[in-house]
Amino acid sequence: MRTLTQRELNRALLHRQLLLERVRTPIPRTLERMGGLQAQYAPAMYIGLWSRMEGLERDQVTRALERRAVVQATLMRTTIHLVSRRDYWPLEIAVREGRKGWWARTHPAYDPEEWDAAARRLRDRLGEVGSLRRSEVEDLLGKELARGIHAFLPIARVPPSGTWDRRRADLYAAAEDWIGPPPSGLTREDGIELLVRRYLAAFGPSTRAEIAGFAGLQVGDVAAALGGMAVRRFRAEDGAGLLDLPRAPLPDPDTPAPARILPVWDATLLVHARRTQILREDDRPRIFSSKRPQSHNTFLVDGVVAGTWRHEGDRIELEPFRKLSPAVMQELRDEAERLAAFHR
Repeated sequence: MRTLTQRELNRALLHRQLLLERVRTPIPRTLERMGGLQAQYAPAMYIGLWSRMEGLERDQVTRALERRAVVQATLMRTTIHLVSRRDYWPLEIAVREGRKGWWARTHPAYDPEEWDAAARRLRDRLGEVGSLRRSEVEDLLGKELARGIHAFLPIARVPPSGTWDRRRADLYAAAEDWIGPPPSGLTREDGIELLVRRYLAAFGPSTRAEIAGFAGLQVGDVAAALGGMAVRRFRAEDGAGLLDLPRAPLPDPDTPAPARILPVWDATLLVHARRTQILREDDRPRIFSSKRPQSHNTFLVDGVVAGTWRHEGDRIELEPFRKLSPAVMQELRDEAERLAAFHR
């Protein structure tokens, strides 16, 4: 069995996450290739797409939301993601039981009948009025039920909320009203298989546990899906068994990686992709706080996080972790100027 080095895994991740070369594919297809985009901070999804798409303009993302070509909703790991309309229902059905289970485990007073009744009440109300603000959902259900109702009712977070200009995604609509009902005959097993395929295409090769960690599923659910799929098998340098899709790209480990700027909570930096070392372990505390959920904007040099950035005035200020060569700094400044123009 072929052993893949950390460098090979790093380049595979960069290639599949469209960070070696920007693409011109439509936004929905780009999201499918990325395995969705984490979006609890609305500008992050714009910047995450900008880093991967050639010539993207902010209005294109907003229009895709308005035209319902993409959907913003609570999905993997009970976290807001931006996904294509085509992927929404399979992914929603795949992770629904996991969302409900997480809520039940973390809330000792959980009463399934109470939550099911609240979901029906909100569904009826959304059917009457179309959409409700978070504050209106709280008035209807109470704050505690409103906080977790996304685990029990498929809800889309709809524009104009959750956009660059109105960043809080606090306008709710029933997903079935917003994009139509799920396809006839779609099963949870179908959804899990699509989620596994999307993950491997976007982040593989990976272990079963890494796929499950990203998706918020049990390893057994992932293993069952993989059992019905054709896969390639590799080994990591630490001996872990890795799985991948047939013919998925594995670039040469010496492939040059251009400077790239990433937003907060970019999924490439999360623990499921740890073995790629796109984020060095000694730098991880600089990006993610152990005391409270927090992330920082980052930039990549040679496929590795090399510092953080912030938008200040009409400029992007770069803060490298270590001394960088003049040529690399110029490449970063050029990229930062393009991002500053995207902000304007």
